[in-house]
Amino acid sequence: MEVYAGLDLHSTNTYVAMIDGENKVLYKQRHRNEISAILSAIEPFKKDIRGVVVESTYNWYWLVDALMDAGYQVHLANVSAIKQYEGLKQIDDRRSSLWLANLLRLNILPTGYIYPKEERPTRDLLRKRLQLVRHRTSHVLSVKNILARNLGIRMKTYDIKKLKASEIRTLFPDKEMRLAVMSSMGLIQHLEEEIDGIEKLITKKLKIRKEFTKLLTVPGIGEILGITIMLEVGRIDRFPTVGDYSSYCRCIRSIRTSNGKVTGYGNSKNGNKYLSWAYVEAANYARRYHETVRTYYERKMAKTNKIVAIKTVSHKLARASYYVMRDGVDYDQARLFA
Repeated sequence: MEVYAGLDLHSTNTYVAMIDGENKVLYKQRHRNEISAILSAIEPFKKDIRGVVVESTYNWYWLVDALMDAGYQVHLANVSAIKQYEGLKQIDDRRSSLWLANLLRLNILPTGYIYPKEERPTRDLLRKRLQLVRHRTSHVLSVKNILARNLGIRMKTYDIKKLKASEIRTLFPDKEMRLAVMSSMGLIQHLEEEIDGIEKLITKKLKIRKEFTKLLTVPGIGEILGITIMLEVGRIDRFPTVGDYSSYCRCIRSIRTSNGKVTGYGNSKNGNKYLSWAYVEAANYARRYHETVRTYYERKMAKTNKIVAIKTVSHKLARASYYVMRDGVDYDQARLFA
């Protein structure tokens, strides 16, 4: 007998359902998120189980790792690519679990990438760095706005980070406004220290693997961004085409058209937000320090706006990175900005 298991994972519980090769329901039950209870539920069918499907949610690590350690063939369902029959009047956890198991039985289950367990802590630490960088940027922008609104001063980010308490007291004799700026400056300095600490730990612990070293030849991509891209990609061969990779990096608009008209929009959040951020960061660096990229950016900005222009540059860098990683070749400026 062939058995297929579908696990609908939630924050506090998991609905477990199992079917046989004829789509007959063998088991359906909700369990607490305790691995002993879930393993006990599927243990009687272990010798017949052909695969276990786990819904890809934010908290799948512990469940997938435990199932794999127990010897099960685990599949991570790509829920954004799964579409149930729209004529159904009711959808619940039981039906969702059975649907996942049935897709596996029919061999048409869209799956996600199960990232190697040993590299996840480093990748997640870099994701924490991203969060801290965003917080730092928000406070820098806050200080910029205060200066512009109250004094009509435009100050560069680099200069704001170097502001001293004495300079702030000179600029703002008003106590309340001075305290507002000092609060942001204290957080900026603290975040700088935390970000610097993470970067030192990452660069000491990890080096870019051989197949990703050519990334450093792409404009705007330094060691930290290179390691970020490497850890988020995992294996470049899981992307058959450059279009698949660009889509995964959220560089392609999710839009539906017919006869030249927009008929709808898809899931714009489908893809990897961390890769999307990494290439936007690379694009911002590249347009400052690389003449060819800056020329292209300014030409694009003149026709559209800053946001569209920087996203266009990030798309080009993502496409270049794909070929650099896949073929192991140096970045070729002439091919990208001909």
